[in-house]
Amino acid sequence: MFSSFDLSDRHQSILSATIRHYVATAEPVGSKTLANEYDFQVSPATIRNAMGRLEKEGLLYQPHTSAGRIPSDSGYRIYVDRLMDPDEIWREQIIDLYTKQLDWNTYNLEVLLQRATQILATLSGYIALITLPQNPRDCIRHLQLVPVNEKQVMLVVIMEAYKTQSILMDLAIANAEEQEYDEELIADELQILSNFLNSKLRGKSFSDLSSLDWVELDREFQCYTDILKNSLEELNKYFHKPAYTPILIRGISEALRQPEFSQVHQVQTLLHLLEEEQEQLFPLIFELPESESNSKRVTVRIGSENPLESLNLCTLISARYHQGDIPIGSVGLIGPTRMLYENAIALVEASADYLSEALNR
Repeated sequence: MFSSFDLSDRHQSILSATIRHYVATAEPVGSKTLANEYDFQVSPATIRNAMGRLEKEGLLYQPHTSAGRIPSDSGYRIYVDRLMDPDEIWREQIIDLYTKQLDWNTYNLEVLLQRATQILATLSGYIALITLPQNPRDCIRHLQLVPVNEKQVMLVVIMEAYKTQSILMDLAIANAEEQEYDEELIADELQILSNFLNSKLRGKSFSDLSSLDWVELDREFQCYTDILKNSLEELNKYFHKPAYTPILIRGISEALRQPEFSQVHQVQTLLHLLEEEQEQLFPLIFELPESESNSKRVTVRIGSENPLESLNLCTLISARYHQGDIPIGSVGLIGPTRMLYENAIALVEASADYLSEALNR
């Protein structure tokens, strides 16, 4: 990966021009082409030397010995992270188009999302994906702390949809070695504590747990605080794991006309993923990579950065749409790595923002 080589202004300009020209033509780019079509005000030999250095650093490569150069996945990554800006004018036009073409007073949500997916595919020329929304607030209906034995207690949680989950925990009571286990007393205390927690949590989602004031627990229950915190955190992870929801897909036939998909095997593996293995695709669209900061609105996985082999020749761009502060679905594009990133990123971001705004009206 690019690290030791600091891009000079000239190297940045030549890398950007090479990528833009290759995206437009799908043909390897030579130094003479750049000298003739871009105003670098240097000789083809100087451009050729700069391209050679970019190739040495792994940002460009030659598909054939006598050919010009094309961007590598690392070259595209540098371009996306450092050298380009999403097209803001295009972004505003996209939102305006959605506003004019989608009537939220006439059609149900799934029909509107199908239409939005088609608009996304038509505007981009790539494969468009929008996941159907998840239930953003699966609220707590009831919870109960149940003594199992002198060393363990079970927390049982029932959600509004009657989904149930339980966690078995060690009963680490302060000064336990100095106290004689009193089954009736423990059961009474756990029932009082269950009542307290129900009064605080009934009707709330697990995303509301962060606002729970543990200081309000009466002092006689302080010995249970850590165990309750830990158990509720575990349940929070369980209930927050995004459930797979169907993915609406449009634009396959148009996207597969790109020269990168000229081989039958490449097309077959991609179609198999889209049609038969959506459960593998869903986490890539919905879940943020661990390396991504929460403030990053759009995720771009380029070529070999995709963990699925069937996407190794593709770029996957995705952004989540929200209801309130909770992500409930995603918008994505799949296309060749030779992609017009400025437009594609703006398109995905604008689509996610539009859906978030529409769902929160």
